[in-house]
Amino acid sequence: MKIKPPRRNALLWLYEPLEDDPRFERRKLFSTDAAYLDGKIYFALRDGPEPWGGLLVCTSRDRHAALTADYPQLKPHAVLGKWLHLSPFHPEFETVAQELIALGLARDPRLGVLPQPRRRK
Repeated sequence: MKIKPPRRNALLWLYEPLEDDPRFERRKLFSTDAAYLDGKIYFALRDGPEPWGGLLVCTSRDRHAALTADYPQLKPHAVLGKWLHLSPFHPEFETVAQELIALGLARDPRLGVLPQPRRRK
């Protein structure tokens, strides 16, 4: 039986500006590649179909209005409504995603959430 190698995420190039930050860490989060800065999760990326494809912006509901005022391309995620989503099919996806990554690198206070602690089995 052949085992398929894992598929590489074609959107990982968006994280390149974060890679020089010593407090950046990339981890798998379900089927996405998540970006952590200072122990907080800021973004999750996945190429593929919606609702999981594109850029997930990790934030809290009370910060949605401030972010969507500046980036109306962001919509609450269809499954994880606490996070915002930028569709990979939006015509401004690359530009807006790069701007959001730059905000993360600058530690914009509207971005980033502490991950839930892992439960012991």
